[in-house]
Amino acid sequence: MPIDATLPYDDNNIFAKILRGEIPSSKIYEDDWAYAFPDINPQAALHILVIPKGRYVSWDDFSANASADEIAGFVRAVGQVARDHGLVEPGYRLLANLGAHGGQEVPHLHVHLFGGESLGPMIACR
Repeated sequence: MPIDATLPYDDNNIFAKILRGEIPSSKIYEDDWAYAFPDINPQAALHILVIPKGRYVSWDDFSANASADEIAGFVRAVGQVARDHGLVEPGYRLLANLGAHGGQEVPHLHVHLFGGESLGPMIACR
């Protein structure tokens, strides 16, 4: 169910529990700024979630409140995960949902990294 991204951070969200080790995940990447793991409901041949280690509800919250080091570290981590999986060539897609209209379902910023196949158009033409 989509969430209201303007609400305060919820320490009981599933990604916070993964970061604390309360829920197991298959770690793909980890550094001081980010943690990456496979999506449990993949929408492409490769579907990885990358989450910042900080308490940020959404891209808006992160871009407004994270430190410059957190932002740079997270963006670099996303790029590293893509490079580690050989996705720069032939290409990949990044997606961050925000709020109810954007379809955000977990109140912790996360970036979907899709690849491993041709992904087609992002949104069907109307």
